[in-house]
Amino acid sequence: MLNKNVETFLCCDKEYESAATVLYGAPFDSTTSYRPGTRFGSRAIRQESYGLESYSPYQDRDLEDAPVFDSGDLELCFGDTALALRDIEERAAAILAGGKRPFLLGGEHLVTLGAVRAAAKAYPDLHIIHFDAHADLREDYLGAPLSHACVMRRCWEILGDGRIHQFGIRSGDRAEIYWGREHVLTRMFDFEGLQETVQALQGVPVYLTVDLDVLDPSVFPGTGTPEPGGVSFDELRRAAERVCRHCRVVACDVNELSPHYDASGASTMAACKIVREMLLAFPEPAQA
Repeated sequence: MLNKNVETFLCCDKEYESAATVLYGAPFDSTTSYRPGTRFGSRAIRQESYGLESYSPYQDRDLEDAPVFDSGDLELCFGDTALALRDIEERAAAILAGGKRPFLLGGEHLVTLGAVRAAAKAYPDLHIIHFDAHADLREDYLGAPLSHACVMRRCWEILGDGRIHQFGIRSGDRAEIYWGREHVLTRMFDFEGLQETVQALQGVPVYLTVDLDVLDPSVFPGTGTPEPGGVSFDELRRAAERVCRHCRVVACDVNELSPHYDASGASTMAACKIVREMLLAFPEPAQA
């Protein structure tokens, strides 16, 4: 059993025993390749969530009624990436062992690898749905195989061909894009084809990972690697809601908010709202 966090995401203060979804944060950005700062993302999402209403007019649902427990941020070792990933995996595994859905707040995108390791052990037929501006399929980044630029390549090593479904991709090294054509399923630039993917994965355990830089920088400048040409907030909201509502999402994450690159706070609020809509879209009780 986990202890309740003192500062929770908006209304996510239910008891652990009754929760279907468990939030946990991974404030880690030691492999960021451009602008650091995502280690402050999970805390900012919690703090600023209280600027939102708990009620979603999009879904006619309210977080006051949602069985969500917030276990707080992990204390991660910034000097040892492998150790940080191990700690993330252990927390995700403990939540899964309790029959609950782990929902990770990043952090840079590499934190996903720890959570996927745990989910793949619990669900050997796991698939990943991946929203991102970047393919993240490099074999290594400047010689480092554990990098946010390589996270989907490391996940592929766990899952194999045809089990990673990417959307919104508009950036990548030529070699990784060409490699990806042979090994993962990628829809470039937007969410076209998502409905067909959701239908094809009915009943299959899914890990949903949302890199917020899939959003256009005009909407979401508060990130370490902004990439022009992205989707709108409402496109991302609709896509995330569709996956959470219609797929068997056994674990998920939202990552790559660097709050201090957007002094207006708009990027942090966009992250908060995506988290709220994902939490409210899950069918309850959690599917396991």
